[in-house]
Amino acid sequence: MAPTIEAEEIRVFGSMPRSNLIKNSILVCSNFSRLPHASIFDNSSPFTFMLPLLTLQLALASTTILLTFSLLKRLGLPLMFAQILGGILVGPSMLSRIPGFLSTIFPIRSFLIMNVVSTMGFMFYFFLVGVQTDVLMLKKITKKTFAIGFFTVSVPMILTLSTTLVWMQFDDPNEKSVDTLPAIAEAESMVSYSMVTYYLAELRVINSEIGRVAVCSSMVSTLCSICVITSNVLWVDSKDDLLLFFESICCVIIFSALVCCTLGPLLLWEMKQTLGGQPLKQGNLVVLFAAVLMSGFWAHSFGLNIYFGPYLFGLLIPSGPPLGSALVEKLDVITNWMLLPMYFVRFGLTLDIFAVRFKTYFKVQFYSLLGAFGKFLGASLSAASYQIPLRDAISLGFFMTFQGIFELLLFKLMKRKELIGHEAFTAMCLSLLISTGIIASVSRCFYDPSRKHPGYIGRSVLQSRTHSQLRVLVCIHEEQNVPSAINLLATLNPCKHSPIVVYMLHIIELKGVASPLLIPQKKTRRVSPKTRGSGPVIDAFRNFAETHAGLVSVFPFISVSPPQTMHDDVCEIALEKGTSLVVIPFYKKFHVGGAVYLSKKSLKIANQNVLDQAPCSVAILIDRGTLKTLHAIWTCWSSSEVVVVFLGGADDREALALGARMNLRQNINLTLVRIRYEGDFPDRYTEGTQLDNESLAQFQTDISGNNCTKYIEEVVNDGAKTSKVLRTLEHHYDLVMVGRRHYDASPLLSGLTEWHENKELGVIGDMLASSDFLGNTTILVVQQHTDNGQDE
Repeated sequence: MAPTIEAEEIRVFGSMPRSNLIKNSILVCSNFSRLPHASIFDNSSPFTFMLPLLTLQLALASTTILLTFSLLKRLGLPLMFAQILGGILVGPSMLSRIPGFLSTIFPIRSFLIMNVVSTMGFMFYFFLVGVQTDVLMLKKITKKTFAIGFFTVSVPMILTLSTTLVWMQFDDPNEKSVDTLPAIAEAESMVSYSMVTYYLAELRVINSEIGRVAVCSSMVSTLCSICVITSNVLWVDSKDDLLLFFESICCVIIFSALVCCTLGPLLLWEMKQTLGGQPLKQGNLVVLFAAVLMSGFWAHSFGLNIYFGPYLFGLLIPSGPPLGSALVEKLDVITNWMLLPMYFVRFGLTLDIFAVRFKTYFKVQFYSLLGAFGKFLGASLSAASYQIPLRDAISLGFFMTFQGIFELLLFKLMKRKELIGHEAFTAMCLSLLISTGIIASVSRCFYDPSRKHPGYIGRSVLQSRTHSQLRVLVCIHEEQNVPSAINLLATLNPCKHSPIVVYMLHIIELKGVASPLLIPQKKTRRVSPKTRGSGPVIDAFRNFAETHAGLVSVFPFISVSPPQTMHDDVCEIALEKGTSLVVIPFYKKFHVGGAVYLSKKSLKIANQNVLDQAPCSVAILIDRGTLKTLHAIWTCWSSSEVVVVFLGGADDREALALGARMNLRQNINLTLVRIRYEGDFPDRYTEGTQLDNESLAQFQTDISGNNCTKYIEEVVNDGAKTSKVLRTLEHHYDLVMVGRRHYDASPLLSGLTEWHENKELGVIGDMLASSDFLGNTTILVVQQHTDNGQDE
């Protein structure tokens, strides 16, 4: 049922005497003629009218949670923690203790409309949770994840219930709290898939290997938890009547069938509208939103919880793109930042943490910690038994103990069914808040994804021999990235003595906290609706491989992930396949002529994460508008002018190694432009400059007798002269390659670092990529992998 105003909640406010309350409900009169408003110039207060009061409540709820989140995010605490804490702070535990605040801002007569608004917000929240839940994860459950998920629930259940039986033997049998101990023990043993995936996404580890194990395991734990909770709730509702119990189960089954049969065809029609990659039309969205409301109406009509309908309807919608991501994008802000804060404030108004006796809180906190310890023990020990590294097994144990809004709803349901009292309910909510904050902080400190391969020695193009196989991971965000990427591969001279193995990763942005996907795409595999846009991209690379039969091998992958964790899939494939180079597209798009027409800041974050964590060299490919179609790709550079700009440093040496590979191709005219300082370099760069000279000497030896290769040396004394040399490259070359990093405080760059806009490109790369530079020239900014990040 939808939330109602309960007598125990109103008693918390101290607004009414205890003697005037009915046992289970209370009659609150409200003057609906005051729904409109009058102005302050009519000597009337806006607080006496419903509509102005509601807008003030919404604004206060959203602002409080926003401020709370802004303060707590620096501590690494997630949004949901801030939402729960913000709701409690508005209630009698803090702000509502101010005299006149509660009766003015949240009078009892406003609770009816507050309930309606918060219930609407919670309905759409449950719908989004259903949309973001990937039911196909059930197919990925293995013996390992099933065991971890099962023991994560069973171990805490055994611990808490056995402790309850012992406790009840020594506690006072006349004390009311004794009867609530089994319910508390059961509630603290539950695991929610949505909460685990939510916190994994907040911690940015959902794409990691241990994150995927946690996602599948939490699905098993949730199924076990649902079976226990549903059975208990229906049994309580049936008042120990077995026939009524089975009638309730049949009612749930009939309702589920009704939603699937009625709204299923509607979803099929909606999916057909989005398969072609077209955005959802306004009319389609309205139809879906109306279906959410109808599902809630049907659930309430069947005597079920009103949130069950939207949640079930959301489960029918495939998570991720195209339909699921579009719905999350449209509903996320209005639901999480406008409507849902009202629910948390409405929830917090019922909690007075100062009214909880220490004895009650101690019992609840003990069971909360015991349940969390049981989950941790069950998950970590079962994970360790399957040869998961100890540190990852401990991290998994922490991940499986996360609690959130689903547990709050469970506590509320238990209170309404009179399984627990109001004092125990308040203590459970406070305990959840404290435990979640501690576990989230410990998990963030304990598990660092960047340390998961500490002993790995990175690869680079310079380390690989020129006449040997080159393994390259090419990342594609959209079709416009394909032409320049394939042109680059063609210039790398795939031949019999130095074939190229290409691992193509098409990255699709995932909205919300739905489960990410990493799919190896075989020729026999059908492209799913989530990844249907990958078809043309994969075909273009396969056509390129067929054109260079036996010289180029292509292995496509599809990644569906949020921008914050895109780098995890990139690094995982690069590590597993042993690639020497990762090619990623620049986050800005350019018109022909160099003008910027689109910029995706989320991809900038992803690129920076790849640069920081990739286990091999990385190259950022900047396409300045030479090609925008998938036709006639590699033929456009049939005779290409390529230049390598060399100022010195490990990254420039890596760019030179790439140029050396291109030099072997007959139709490539390669130019090396070395910019040398007129004076003496500082002594601390002696080792680096010695390596530079060795690389240049080897390159000059290799190009001797090659009429397609030129070496140009320019001597400068400051950054202005360096910029002047770079200007001479304009409109003369199809591809310009340069290192990302150079020597710190190099006199060659003096005066240029102040105008450094895109730090991921470095000083020279950023200058070359500026909108008024080099016209349509494609630019490749290279970063060599070094064990200490930079050896200069």
